[in-house]
Amino acid sequence: MFKDAKRRNYNNKEIIPSDPTEPQDPNEGERTGGNEADNVDRSKVVDELGATDVPDMNSDIHVLTIIGQVEGHLVMPPQNKTTKYEHVIPQLVAVEESPEIKGLLVILNTVGGDVEAGLALAEMMASMRKPVVSLVLGGGHSIGVPIAVSARRSFIASTATMTIHPIRMTGQVLGVQQSFDYLERMQDRVIGFVTAHSNISDRQMRSYMMNTGELARDIGTVLAGEDAVKCGLIDEIGGLAEALASLHAMIDEAQ
Repeated sequence: MFKDAKRRNYNNKEIIPSDPTEPQDPNEGERTGGNEADNVDRSKVVDELGATDVPDMNSDIHVLTIIGQVEGHLVMPPQNKTTKYEHVIPQLVAVEESPEIKGLLVILNTVGGDVEAGLALAEMMASMRKPVVSLVLGGGHSIGVPIAVSARRSFIASTATMTIHPIRMTGQVLGVQQSFDYLERMQDRVIGFVTAHSNISDRQMRSYMMNTGELARDIGTVLAGEDAVKCGLIDEIGGLAEALASLHAMIDEAQ
């Protein structure tokens, strides 16, 4: 009778319980914590998505975080905190296609990273039909600048900063004209995108990039929150409440 008994696990698969007369592993309960389904699901979320459980709620807004370094075609060392662009792109497609999601909130605290990967994310967000609002917390440096301005409305905390500097290749000296020309064309792509999606001028953007008097071991400019708004790079000073209020207003207007 016992051998014929069946039950289903959390994956809805039929399993046959073990014979209770057989010796049991004394550490089995300790490993599973008494709830195998909850432990497996929670560890999977932490390992694959970098998030723990959050309070259940019904929301029509999807939150996307750009944290650490934007990882592109090269894998960063394991000690680096990264945002892998191949993980972000499917999320953007899902947000655009999902009928339940009405808007996207992008939160940035990034040092920059791969130029082409960052531009790819920025181009996708700029081309979305649904409202997108960005919020820079801590820092939105380097290639994080195009990602931040790609939103329909951009916010920055008063204590956050954004670093604008030229594109470079690991600090090495360029030995041939072709390499220099390639970097200059790529830099023009970045400048063109930023000026097209913000209120900063091409001349001002290039001036910030080539500033030699602010950074000790590099050229460029660090803009604090209010400075980023004054020059037209970011739309408004604000935090989470202001960013969410703006996004909800856009959603209501679109309906």
